[in-house]
Amino acid sequence: MSRFQVKKVAVLGAGVMGAQIAAHLVNLKVPVLLFDLPAKEGPRNGIVTKAIEGLKKLKPAPLGVAQDAALIEPANYDENMDALKDCDLIIEAIAERMDWKAELYQKIAPFVSAHAIVASNTSGLSITRLSEALPASIQPRFCGIHFFNPPRYMALVELINTPTTGAQVLDDLEAFVTTTLGKSVVRALDTPNFIANRVGIAGMLAIMQQAENFGLSYDVVDDLTGKKLGRASSGTFRTADVVGLDTLTHVIRTLQDNLGPGKVEDPFSELYRTPAVLTSLLQAGSLGQKTGAGFYKKQGRDILRLDPQSMDYVPAGAKANDVVGRMLKKPAGERLKLLREAEGAEPRFLWAILRDQFHYAAVHLQNIAETARDVDLAMRWGFGAKQGPFELWQEAGWRQVARWIQDDIDAGKALSSVPLPEWVFKGPVAEAGGVHTPEGSWSPAAQEFVARRQLPVYQRQHFPEDVLGSKAVQSTVAGQTVYEDAAIRLWTLEGEVLIASIKTKMHTISPDVAEGLARGVELAEQGYQGLVIWSNDAMFSAGADLQAMLPAFMMGGARAIEGVEAELQGVMLKLRYSAVPVVSAIAGLALGGGCELAVYSARRVAAFESYIGLVEVGVGLVPGAGGLTYIARRAANNAGTSTLKDLLPFLTEGFTAAAMAKVGTSAAESRQLGYLQDEDVIVAHKGELLHVALSQARCLYQSGYRPPLRRPFPVAGRSGIATIQAQLVNMRDGGFISAHDFHIASLIAHVVCGGDVDAGTLVTEEYLMTLERKAFCALLEHPKTQERIMGMMSTGKPLRN
Repeated sequence: MSRFQVKKVAVLGAGVMGAQIAAHLVNLKVPVLLFDLPAKEGPRNGIVTKAIEGLKKLKPAPLGVAQDAALIEPANYDENMDALKDCDLIIEAIAERMDWKAELYQKIAPFVSAHAIVASNTSGLSITRLSEALPASIQPRFCGIHFFNPPRYMALVELINTPTTGAQVLDDLEAFVTTTLGKSVVRALDTPNFIANRVGIAGMLAIMQQAENFGLSYDVVDDLTGKKLGRASSGTFRTADVVGLDTLTHVIRTLQDNLGPGKVEDPFSELYRTPAVLTSLLQAGSLGQKTGAGFYKKQGRDILRLDPQSMDYVPAGAKANDVVGRMLKKPAGERLKLLREAEGAEPRFLWAILRDQFHYAAVHLQNIAETARDVDLAMRWGFGAKQGPFELWQEAGWRQVARWIQDDIDAGKALSSVPLPEWVFKGPVAEAGGVHTPEGSWSPAAQEFVARRQLPVYQRQHFPEDVLGSKAVQSTVAGQTVYEDAAIRLWTLEGEVLIASIKTKMHTISPDVAEGLARGVELAEQGYQGLVIWSNDAMFSAGADLQAMLPAFMMGGARAIEGVEAELQGVMLKLRYSAVPVVSAIAGLALGGGCELAVYSARRVAAFESYIGLVEVGVGLVPGAGGLTYIARRAANNAGTSTLKDLLPFLTEGFTAAAMAKVGTSAAESRQLGYLQDEDVIVAHKGELLHVALSQARCLYQSGYRPPLRRPFPVAGRSGIATIQAQLVNMRDGGFISAHDFHIASLIAHVVCGGDVDAGTLVTEEYLMTLERKAFCALLEHPKTQERIMGMMSTGKPLRN
């Protein structure tokens, strides 16, 4: 990999995007200076410090841990320009004004170090024109970098070069943005709004126009264009409200200002007219979610939608026709045929917007992207689509769909009369049946299928996300399988470390999964350097499989479940005391049993966006697979390194986290809660988890790994239980928790304090696990807990009773 190192970053502009980019940098331990204009009154850095404070209040939270806001160093353009000389990367993120940006570039140029990269975070301004404001010495180190909002959560970053940008500069920046910031990079051509916003905003405008043509209400359109269509659940109009109607209008204006008659020719230029309803909302100051009203308005607990005819708000919540929902579950080819030939407004609307997107993407591909792959990945990563337009088109049958699109164009039904490009019907694409092949994706400019860019950074991703048709090797069949059943796959990639991949839905831990993990430890001890628990999707494990336990409970009651829990606890101890290191590679949810699986591993490697916690209270239970034992043991270990003799202060945090079902909202916060340790590794890009986890397992083994010795540890005893219960009584009597919450929390206190023993009594893990099992099984027979379990299984939401 490149030796380019980013030791410090400067972000210019403390507005919404600039401040959140700075926040994400400190999330991942990158020192950052945040610049803005000097304040006219008060402290000179007042504008920046106000923006930093504001980060703590934003939802979704831009900071993994709110306290990390203090790590952002405030600066202003009058007093702190010399500090730029220490920065390896300078990201400009001021308002979208070409003249303002050019003026700022001239101001910073004397202070940019000879090796630093300068990048403009713009959503659509010409990067080449911006570069002209910089001295010739900086131009080779200048490019565009387009983060999507919110920067912490959105995967996509578009990198845009200019004719003078050095190739190594983009390679270096792509490596940094991928590995350090955890982003997925697409390189876009320097055209208005680049790739994702060009295709995405054109698609939103087409949806707005077709919704009016077919007379569909905004809530029905959002239902049709959300999850049912494999897109973001917020649909179209709700997404516009979240983005901000002023922001949306600005992006539309970029298209209007640069494309059309007298500018760069675009056969879809009529599409870029600002919809009349959007203009009316802007004039009324209704900018969407930020002002409380836009296409939707919240009134008390009710959600209202705008009626564009009367411009009044009326009750929302209308859904699409069930028949259309069933159509959308059909295979792609059958689905599009049904939508195109149906009589109703809703299916014809859906065919129209899909046809419009296929048409638009094909016509503009050569001008906006290097390959069709870049368009599809940009739409996935930037707009939350499960498939890009070319992927869906190809899956549905390339030639047939192409004929349908062209027939509609010829019949005057499309948004533009421009025909599909010739390459759609003739040559390599038509022969291959689409734009994506194992050799690469279609590039109209090169007139060939172009393979993905092979940068060293991508060697860290064993299974990078790819497009339909690429026939990339899937993790489910990769490597060599050592053992596999319906619950788990034990396999190896390079022969040194065994990998365990859980196959159950949401990777819940059933008895079969537990048995598979135990087998994995035994096999790893026999011939491998370690065991890595990893699965290639957005979830580590949602916890114990309650449904799998129901048959045993129905037949044998709590006694039968106690046996199941004992076996699961035995597996956790098997992981902990394995002769070779067990490493949990965590991404997404690690809840309940998933959390226990992680904390009983020798090491954890967690993606930054990991959400870890013991949440059993939500279904009226206590952690039963060793989670409470872990809390007690960790408290004893921490107390052992302190001069304090009282164990209770070290126990309080873990007890509170379990009793309140606290979940870390990032890997950083999970570390604060004690579910990750200081020696554990936080990885920015989840695609690199397996690489890092395998490296950690090998490193531990080759360093002479030995499992921890089994030793008893002290507990807080009955006096600790009494202290905690006194606080719980106050919470119950004050109405903060229910009687059943009090009962569950009391049981948690009983376990983590070691039961009815003196303070300081030495106990074993097995002893505490026995207390856990008894508490778990006693609650399982409690009517209130059974209500909570059934409520969760039927609605997916916790029931408070």
